[in-house]
Amino acid sequence: MMSTGTPVPRHKFIVYAPDMTDADALQRRLSVRPAHLEKAAEYIKGGMFKVAGAMLTPESIASPSAEKKMVGSVFICEAESLEEVRQVMHSDVYYTSGVWDKEKLVILPVALATQTL
Repeated sequence: MMSTGTPVPRHKFIVYAPDMTDADALQRRLSVRPAHLEKAAEYIKGGMFKVAGAMLTPESIASPSAEKKMVGSVFICEAESLEEVRQVMHSDVYYTSGVWDKEKLVILPVALATQTL
């Protein structure tokens, strides 16, 4: 049978990755952040990460001079499968270094109603 050349459908996924809340969590995040950002840049360039960033405490936006305290990560990804996104997240240095709370990590397909990413 000949291939029709039809591309494999890609789906959007939302990833909610809160940080651990122990006293050393922020220091662990900061210590591996350069490696995390370097790898994330590859996924951004490759088109998998459509939106990505750190979640902040509400106090982080209380004033222009407020300290920006990171408490987790959020992503909108595009991939062929949930498993593909799961593998990327589970191999991330934030996951393997105990920055993200593995018990609270959420990866779900999402149907975007507002914008094509």
